[in-house]
Amino acid sequence: MPIWSPTPAACARPADRLAGLPDPALERLLRRWLGCGLLAVCLVPALRGSSEWIGWWPMWLVGMPLAAWWALHRFQLPPATATVLARGMRRLRPHRQARRRRPPAAPGLRRRAA
Repeated sequence: MPIWSPTPAACARPADRLAGLPDPALERLLRRWLGCGLLAVCLVPALRGSSEWIGWWPMWLVGMPLAAWWALHRFQLPPATATVLARGMRRLRPHRQARRRRPPAAPGLRRRAA
């Protein structure tokens, strides 16, 4: 019987964690496609240009496999990048909430007694 938790990842069993991993065959295919595409773009000057039918070759040989591989990993950032971004966001936020000041009273105006 599963135990309810507000954070299901905290009490997940190892089998549940493996279910979230990407398919190893698909990951291997995307890595090879990316590696071959990088090699082809670096070694064959004609593949740095574009085609009328296909478009810009480096996008299809390098950019799309890289985007597909990143999507396969659910758009996760590397741990170092995530911590740098978190630190930068903390610096941008002020520590205290700004408060409005009351406008100064006009010199000729006084409160009337009722």
